[in-house]
Amino acid sequence: MLNLLQSNFALESLEKFVSKMGFVAFFSEMGWGNLVMILIAFFLLYLAIKKEYEPMLMMTIAFGMLLTNLPGAGLFHEELFAGGHVHWDAFTSHEGVAPGLLDYLYLGVKLGIYPCLIFVGVGAMTDFGPLIANPKSFLLGAAAQTGIFLTFIAAYAMGFTPEQAGSIGIIGGADGPTAIFLTAKLAPELLGPIAVAAYSYMALVPVIQPPIMRALTTKKERQIKMSTLRQVSKKERILFPIIIASIISLLLPDAAPLIGCLMLGNLMKECGVVDRLSKTVQNELMNIVVIFLGLTVGATATANTFLSPATIKIMVMGVVAFGVASACGVLFAKLMNCFLKEGNKINPLIGSAGVSAVPMAARVSQKVGQEENPSNFLLMHAMGPNVAGVVGSAVAAGLLLSFLG
Repeated sequence: MLNLLQSNFALESLEKFVSKMGFVAFFSEMGWGNLVMILIAFFLLYLAIKKEYEPMLMMTIAFGMLLTNLPGAGLFHEELFAGGHVHWDAFTSHEGVAPGLLDYLYLGVKLGIYPCLIFVGVGAMTDFGPLIANPKSFLLGAAAQTGIFLTFIAAYAMGFTPEQAGSIGIIGGADGPTAIFLTAKLAPELLGPIAVAAYSYMALVPVIQPPIMRALTTKKERQIKMSTLRQVSKKERILFPIIIASIISLLLPDAAPLIGCLMLGNLMKECGVVDRLSKTVQNELMNIVVIFLGLTVGATATANTFLSPATIKIMVMGVVAFGVASACGVLFAKLMNCFLKEGNKINPLIGSAGVSAVPMAARVSQKVGQEENPSNFLLMHAMGPNVAGVVGSAVAAGLLLSFLG
């Protein structure tokens, strides 16, 4: 009798163990979706590690996608953030779902903490000298943001809500943290697809931009040599972040978190009296936040939200946004040349650097320019609109947030 009871107990324990295994869930109604998402995560890991496509964030996003789609792991629960709101009562209640590790870490995305902290690090690593030396670069950076608003209109016409359309349009700014910041506030249900699209296209800058640049410029325009930039004083470098943060925050308060953090980091770098803080935000802080941001953004890419027709539309609209932004920068540079004297003309190739993929877009301008004229050095000239694009994308996000938030 005792042996029979022991046998039954062992059998029940085994059945209970098997029923809790994640493998069993693959045979449920949406189990195939989890399996597909895991395969997508493997593919993104391959792109990040083997092809080095934005590996710093792409690898962590892909691994977060893997973790959230492992059935039974319970690391992330969409219902805790249903309707775009944080359901704080569910975090403290002992009834219903038990919050997982990624649920807690995701609060940093939802509350807009991680993107802003990354902007502090970006500011500390950014040299605004070329932009200060050539203020016309601001216009090129602003022109490139046209792609954001044109894509917003197109996405809205395709049936997306205004909030979703704004989040899709911001992909055109080629600024991952800004895209995450805006999407987490306007359309959190699209955070996974938009983050993957934004960082994928940032990694593909050397592939996407050159054909657009060549198609919109003549050989003569690509050979234009630009005069050497003037030397920028330390006083100018210190005053620049203070003035920009103040003016933009007063004009557009919704952009203050991103612009303020960007300029704080830059001031740390340029003032020369807080080197320890500058090095910390460039390295330790930046690295820690990148890990948390990537994992939690990847965690939102669940099978229910990612495997839908909307995701395909987002990927298509994302590359359109990025292409249009690059084209607008080039075309505006050509327009500016109509009003500039012969010795002061701008090489239109630097207009494509108005997207904020720093410094990759500037390097692409340099590479395409040297193909036409090996003695032409456009890198520092292209860095002006490139860093202007960082400011421009943050301003565009603030505008969208003020109208749609």
